[in-house]
Formats: sequence, C-alpha cells, structure tokens
Amino acid sequence: CFTQGGAGVGGKHKMAAAAAGGEMQLLRPFCCEHGLLSRPDGSACFTQGDTTVLAAVYGPAEVKVSKEIFDKATLDVLLKPKVGLPSVAEKSKEQMIRNTCEATVLTALHPRSSITVVLQVIHDSGSLLSCCLNAACMALMDAGLPMKSVFCGITCMIDSDRNILLDPTTTMEKDAAAVLTFSIDSVEKELLTLSTKGSYSVEELQQCVAICQKAAEKIFQFYRDLVGRRYSKLNE
Repeated sequence: CFTQGGAGVGGKHKMAAAAAGGEMQLLRPFCCEHGLLSRPDGSACFTQGDTTVLAAVYGPAEVKVSKEIFDKATLDVLLKPKVGLPSVAEKSKEQMIRNTCEATVLTALHPRSSITVVLQVIHDSGSLLSCCLNAACMALMDAGLPMKSVFCGITCMIDSDRNILLDPTTTMEKDAAAVLTFSIDSVEKELLTLSTKGSYSVEELQQCVAICQKAAEKIFQFYRDLVGRRYSKLNE
C-alpha cells in the first residue's frame, strides 16, 4: 500500500485557515492500493486517516435497453454503507460522485454501454465523501478509462469560532457550524461539484474554496507518485 504522510502548509488540528491569517491544518495521512479485486475492470482501496473506502469499476459493458444512451455511456454509482441498506445520505453522496465522474470520464467514446462504480465503506472516521471521490478516481484510473482529467475530493469544516479546518474527523464534524466537500479537477483546479451542510457566508465559502484548491495539489502529487511508482515497478 503506497502511503503519503500528512500534507499541508503547516500547523495541526485546531489551526485557523491561511486565509484568516493562520496556517492551514494538515491533511491526515492517506494510502492507496490498486487492483485488490480480480473481477472488476479496475479497483482501489483509499484510506484517509482512519476512513477507508473500497472502489470497483465495471465497464464499459453491455447496458440495459431502458438505460441505453445513443451518444455516450451510461454511468452509475452505487455507495454501500458499512452496515445496513443505503439511506438518503448515501443516495445524496452517489449523486455528487456520479456528477463528478460524468464531468471527467469521456463517456462519448463508449456510446450505448454501461460504466458502473461501486463504493463500499470499510470504515468512516470523518470526511467520508471526499474519501469516496478519491477512491472512485483511483479505481477509474486502474480500469484504464479515458478521462479529460483526474479529480480529487477535499472536505473542510467551519468550527464554532469560524476557523476553517481541513479533513475533519467524525467528532469534529458533529461540532461544526458547516461542513463542505469539493471535487476539484487536476488541470485547472476548478470546482466540479460541491456538497455542503450548515450555514456559512459568501466570504467563508470563498476562503474554503481557496484552501481546498491548495490542498488538492498535495493529493494530485500523491496520485502522480503512486502511478509513477506502480509503473516503474512494471518496467523493472
């Protein structure tokens, strides 16, 4: 499992955001392993801190006639909780992940086919949606699907003192005034999708965007290091 230590530009938990004059909190260490599953076309297990998600990608494959789209592939996302059946919360996360994948995967190259991304939550210790996004991206890369860019997920929170903190744990999220998750593309560092919970000002939103875009550079560097190390081993 390829591991990256905590990444950021200074300070640990409870630090105010750089935009507020402090230093940005570290991201928790992350780890990823490709190709754990043999039956899917691509798979990856992504861990952020103690949050772990296993992703599998199937396709392009045959699609049901009722779901067939004549000029592009049909992309479905299934998110399975650690226990029990999917709830409204999982369906909401599925929608954001699907929108992000559709914005980056070149589905027009595989018309009248099906691409399915299945995500299984192994453990949730906070920032689950961003971990799901990162796992999905890694699995899509492992499947070799054509993409206009890769993407990553970043979660931040605004605490009761209006400080902005990155990659919150479950305990931190419970006490947060707002929790925001962004999906960001690797080319222009533009926002692809956004999920929010709680109240915040326009200025705070802009600060969160700037902080998460900067943190995304660390995750994209992790992607590059991971892929580079993987294929350098294949060439040995």
